[in-house]
Amino acid sequence: MIDYGMGNLHSVQTSFERLGQPLTQVRNPVDLEGCDALILPGVGAFDPAMEKLHSSGLVSDLRSWHERGRPLLGICLGLQLLFESSGEGKTEGLGIFEGSVQRLPDGEGERIPHMGWGQLRPHHACPLLPQGDEQPWVYFVHSYAAIPSKASDLAATVSFGHGEATAMVWKQRTGACQFHPEKSAKAGAQILKHWIGWLQSGAPLSQ
Repeated sequence: MIDYGMGNLHSVQTSFERLGQPLTQVRNPVDLEGCDALILPGVGAFDPAMEKLHSSGLVSDLRSWHERGRPLLGICLGLQLLFESSGEGKTEGLGIFEGSVQRLPDGEGERIPHMGWGQLRPHHACPLLPQGDEQPWVYFVHSYAAIPSKASDLAATVSFGHGEATAMVWKQRTGACQFHPEKSAKAGAQILKHWIGWLQSGAPLSQ
């Protein structure tokens, strides 16, 4: 798990420990040795987060990690950092996903920040989504949402006002959740369990 000073590390760590999967903290490129998969958590603002990632020396490693097809999971701000840019700041993002992060629209009859539970609306199958007709309710806390340039990268959305906001993205072996699975009770635990099971089965690419 990437520790760059802006993550909700304790709650994420606890969630994985409950699933029998303890995490190792990664603070610099040397710590990547021996890692099979990475988690990029995060809370806060886009620019300070990217600045801290640059200070850690991990930016180029995260990009090459994805390019080499190794598993990567972003959570909340971690999802936003995977995109090219954000309307919240001026710093370039990791650019693993094409598209930008924009403030949630006003005038939708919703409070911003968007806080509370929402039901996922799947757009295509990915290792984070449970199979079946009934999709989970998960917990969100955010004022910005990603807008992927490619529809194929959008794995799930959530209702927001009269429209939808990005809830989950997935490409190759890199995926991310805008919501907090570690704060989403049994539903969140099930999503993380799906991801762990996918890793244990060899992280197969979607057909």
